[in-house]
Amino acid sequence: MALPAVDGRQYVYRVYAPENALLADLFWQAWHCHDESAYPRAWDLFDAALIRRVG
Repeated sequence: MALPAVDGRQYVYRVYAPENALLADLFWQAWHCHDESAYPRAWDLFDAALIRRVG
């Protein structure tokens, strides 16, 4: 999952979840992980995230 941030960069997170997980739940898991880091604030807009299944 890629989250755009206020510094113009995108930060990528791998979120492990069951196949039937809701995309919104994946987004919030990645967003909270980013929010707790030292990186600039990520946009908290679901539509701004790039979510892709791997595997």
